[in-house]
Amino acid sequence: MTHYDTNLDKNSANYVPLTPLTFLKRAKEIYPNYEAIIYEDLKYTWDQVYKRTVKFASALNKLGIKKGDTVSFLAFNTPEIFEGHYSVPMTGAVLNTINIRLDAKTIAYILDHSEAKVLVVDRQLHIEVKKALSTLKRKIVIIDIDDKFADQSKCEKIGELEYESFLNSGDENYNWEMPKDEWQAISLSYTSGTTGNPKGVVYHHRGSYLMSTGSAVAWNMPNRLNFLTIVPMFHCNGWGYPWTIPMLNGKTICLRNIDVKKIFDLIDKHNITHFGGAPIVLNMITGAPDTDRKKLKQKVHVLTAGAPPPSIIFKKMKELGFEVMHVYGLTETYGHVTQCAWNDVWNGLDEEKQNEIKARQGVRYPNTEGITVMNPETMKEVPKDGKTIGEIMIRGNVVMKGYFKDKEATNKAMDGGWFHSGDLAVMHPDGYVKIQDRSKDIIISGGENISSIEIENTLAKHPSVSIAAVVAKPDEKWGEVPCAFIEMVKDKPVTEKELISFCKETLAGFKVPKQVVFCELPKTSTGKIQKFELRKKF
Repeated sequence: MTHYDTNLDKNSANYVPLTPLTFLKRAKEIYPNYEAIIYEDLKYTWDQVYKRTVKFASALNKLGIKKGDTVSFLAFNTPEIFEGHYSVPMTGAVLNTINIRLDAKTIAYILDHSEAKVLVVDRQLHIEVKKALSTLKRKIVIIDIDDKFADQSKCEKIGELEYESFLNSGDENYNWEMPKDEWQAISLSYTSGTTGNPKGVVYHHRGSYLMSTGSAVAWNMPNRLNFLTIVPMFHCNGWGYPWTIPMLNGKTICLRNIDVKKIFDLIDKHNITHFGGAPIVLNMITGAPDTDRKKLKQKVHVLTAGAPPPSIIFKKMKELGFEVMHVYGLTETYGHVTQCAWNDVWNGLDEEKQNEIKARQGVRYPNTEGITVMNPETMKEVPKDGKTIGEIMIRGNVVMKGYFKDKEATNKAMDGGWFHSGDLAVMHPDGYVKIQDRSKDIIISGGENISSIEIENTLAKHPSVSIAAVVAKPDEKWGEVPCAFIEMVKDKPVTEKELISFCKETLAGFKVPKQVVFCELPKTSTGKIQKFELRKKF
């Protein structure tokens, strides 16, 4: 004990648990009449958003929802799911946002495993949700979202309650409470596992607060920005931006479905300054026909993550007026925890080299305490030579609490005091990380490790290739060899022979795809290629 440990205790004056709920309260108090959310012709101010969330929290409380309960949302990017990021934790409950593209079996598993007591659901999802509910062995409260801006004429009612009327049954003077402990759970997100059941990732208030502030600093986000919700709010809580934007008195413009023409229209109409999106979304934007595009009136800042982007995408986006920053993270890390922070020394490099650097996963966010690449067997850092492959390891306050009701998986993921990402990468001499592959996607051919991402980046540079995915194909001689699946650019045909010859120009012979398949690639709702579906073909 020292004098600094004596009579200098925590108290309510000098210690308040961190929570993003304070961001909305501050926005309401300081900017009550500023526009906060826009969805089609619907507009809410910060005062209105705050009152709506408090009333919904009050209504949940009247149902008996309390600390530690789970409230699930199955919703598109509309104001309801944004509000849920505040109303649910205002009761002490945990928000569980569910992927809208899941099948009935998986939805039922999540509702059961999470022990959800309430499900707020968009009526457009009635078919799969009704199937899921029919298999549950217990009753849960269902609250329908009736969206007048979506065609729900053929959509059946799912529950007995409706969102707006339920909200209006609450009290806007409800005395909601801040969390007494910032380690308290705020949300539950299920990973899109390719085998077995998905795992529930638990976030706490502290991590969500720090992700919000860290994102604002890392992306240099200004006050009063106009943010377009392309990233689904069910995915890592929309990368945390439903909590970040109120902190900056930003305006959130809701995009229900990803539609390229609509994206350009909203950018033009609302002077969008920022949005996030997976590389597949950027590919859709750069590949949009002229009839769907609108010339940008100002630079638009874009964050891309979700899958390693091919370097060519940065060149294409820049030509349209978008400034793209590449970030990296996982559901288990509240979203992005590294960024390809730019160094001025690179300004003198040629454009192709600059774009290759931009495609790196980069360095840690200011809110992340540790990012490194280690040999997972020895837990020793790999040499910073840009060649030696190891696993990305992460440490900090934005690593999940753990997997819900799965101690074994939690312990395995945190073994050695670091979170094991499962992503294989190299570390460059300057400390910048570059992913080579997911551990399950690396191709081992004749004893050689081949990065599927390296081949995909090469294929993406061909003018006829829209999207490329490379997986291992079993081979009697080599064990496995690379096989490429290609989505072509419309009206730009290319043959298998031409693409193989194109790869031979820059890739070592053993890395060149031995087969090229032309098809539409299977994708998740967040734009990730479902490689496990491609492997099934073999």
